[in-house]
Amino acid sequence: MPEALTLADLLDDAAIFSLEHQLHLGDVLGEHSWHADLQAPLFEFTGSRPLTCTGLHLLGSAAPGPQSWMWGWANPSGFPEPVTALSATLRDFGQQHGIAELSSPEVPFDALPGSPTEPAVVVGILTDAAKAVSANWTSYNGPVGGGTRAAFLIEHPDFQLPPPEPARVMRLIQQALSGLWITDHRRALHAYAVRRGLGAAFSPDYAKLTLTGPGFEAAIDFDQHGRVANINASLSAPGA
Repeated sequence: MPEALTLADLLDDAAIFSLEHQLHLGDVLGEHSWHADLQAPLFEFTGSRPLTCTGLHLLGSAAPGPQSWMWGWANPSGFPEPVTALSATLRDFGQQHGIAELSSPEVPFDALPGSPTEPAVVVGILTDAAKAVSANWTSYNGPVGGGTRAAFLIEHPDFQLPPPEPARVMRLIQQALSGLWITDHRRALHAYAVRRGLGAAFSPDYAKLTLTGPGFEAAIDFDQHGRVANINASLSAPGA
């Protein structure tokens, strides 16, 4: 039997690692414009750091008129199969695990957590779910007319994260906990640590999670509701 998973699980699994990749993407690109040609296929950035992506995957689009998201594999415009193939693997994953938000061709905005009404919010939710399944961690979305936003997963060697730096890791965790929609703090933090190559160990009662990495150790306490109650971190320069 496949592991029981929900959309909320995928969002928790992706939340912090996804945020770190998007912050890194901003650092790489700086001020920029973008252009996509799905027939070529080609996705490129111009501006302070011109860059042509080595991989391009259309996930789907969120439209304000019908208040719905349409997956790339289901789009009647008939985009090239190489561009939509990854979205089709998400459909198959959704069917296998009973996650309707991944397997349905069209997803109403109000079927998603928080019943969002803005396309940008919808794009963020379903893109993070796609990242957790595909392990492609850098995304981009932009307006394509009429208030609709299209979402892509993009690839380039420069998008790979640098080695974890203690202070930045802790700032990232604080930013994620305060600003992201996270259902299960334990799951989200553990998933991030594993993906980032950090040590992660729960206490026997799961009331504390200790994260370790080059130059830091952080003890994270959880309250009775499983939310982060306190973080005690010891930081030093990696290798010190």
